[in-house]
Amino acid sequence: MIVAFSVTPLGVGEDVGEYVAEAVRMVRESGLPNRTDAMFTSIEGESWDEVMDVVRRAVAAVEARAPRVSLVLKADIRPGVTDGLTSKVETVERHLAGQ
Repeated sequence: MIVAFSVTPLGVGEDVGEYVAEAVRMVRESGLPNRTDAMFTSIEGESWDEVMDVVRRAVAAVEARAPRVSLVLKADIRPGVTDGLTSKVETVERHLAGQ
């Protein structure tokens, strides 16, 4: 399963990078495969419990410092698939290259 999520602190001004870094730190410390880009952080795990625990900790890290938190989450639930973070991108790149 892959979960892409975005945690946004509200009520702290426009510069939120420091707060978001705390959320990303929780994801990276989890040991699960992950990728962060300008809009979302994606994590891959084998179960809802495993992945949602990381999301919960990331939200809690921001919530500890901000008066309000917004969470956007999207999940790709596909039992038995591993390394989806890499393989899905590789498939698109292969098509773009005309292979």
